[in-house]
Amino acid sequence: MIAPAYLLFGGAGGIGSATARRLSASGARVALAGRTPAPLEALAAELGGLAITADARDAEQVMAAVQQALTTFGRLDGIANCVGSIVLKPAHLTKPEEFAEVIAQNLTSAFNVVRAAGKLLTGPASVVLVSTAASRLGLPNHEAIAAAKGGVNALVLSAAATYGARGLRFNAVAPGLVRTPMAARITASPAAEAASVAMHVLGRLGEADDVAPAIAWLLGSEASWVTGQLVGVDGGLGTVRKA
Repeated sequence: MIAPAYLLFGGAGGIGSATARRLSASGARVALAGRTPAPLEALAAELGGLAITADARDAEQVMAAVQQALTTFGRLDGIANCVGSIVLKPAHLTKPEEFAEVIAQNLTSAFNVVRAAGKLLTGPASVVLVSTAASRLGLPNHEAIAAAKGGVNALVLSAAATYGARGLRFNAVAPGLVRTPMAARITASPAAEAASVAMHVLGRLGEADDVAPAIAWLLGSEASWVTGQLVGVDGGLGTVRKA
C-alpha cells in the first residue's frame, strides 16, 4: 500500500509542526511549506519529508508548492493551511496596513490553498483550514482576526459545495488560545495568562498537540464523509461558559 501524502502550509509553526509529526508518525509522507527555509528544512530532515519555500500569501507560489509536492510524491491526499497571525486591537486602533496583513495571512492564504486544490487535486482528497473560536462569538479587540477567520469559515462552506462532486472535502478547525510562539506575547504576563485561561471552560490553554489530532483526522480517510464543517478545538471557548 502506498503511504498517503500531505502538504502543510505553515508546516514549521506551532500547530503545523505538531500536525506534521503526528502525520509522519502514522506513516504518512509529509511536505512542509513556509517562508523561512531553515526551520522547514530542519523539521523535514527530522521527519524524512520535503521542505518547500513558499509564501502562502502569494497565489502562484502556493500553486507551485502544490505542484512540487504532487510531482515528488506522485499524489496528494490532503493539504492543510496552518498559516496565520494574531492582532488584538479594537478596529479604531488598527492601522489599514495591519488589517491588510491580517487578511493576507489568514484569508488570502486560505483562498490560495483552496484555489490550488481546486485546480490540481483529484479526489478523494481533503483540505483543512485553520479558523479561530473568535469567529464564533464576539470577543473584544478581535475585529480584524474575526473578520479574516469569518471569511475562512464561509470559504469552507462554499468550497465544500463547489468541489464535493469531485471528491474533494473542505473543513476547518477553530482553536481557542493555543500555546505557540505566535501566541506567546498574549500570555507574556501571569495576569494576562490567567485572564486567557479564565475564558476557557476547561480551565487551561490549548497546546498544539490538542489541535493536531483534529487536523490529521480531517485530512485522513476516516473523515471521508465529513465536509463543510467547522470543528471547535477550543476548550469550550466558542460555545460554552462556566457556570
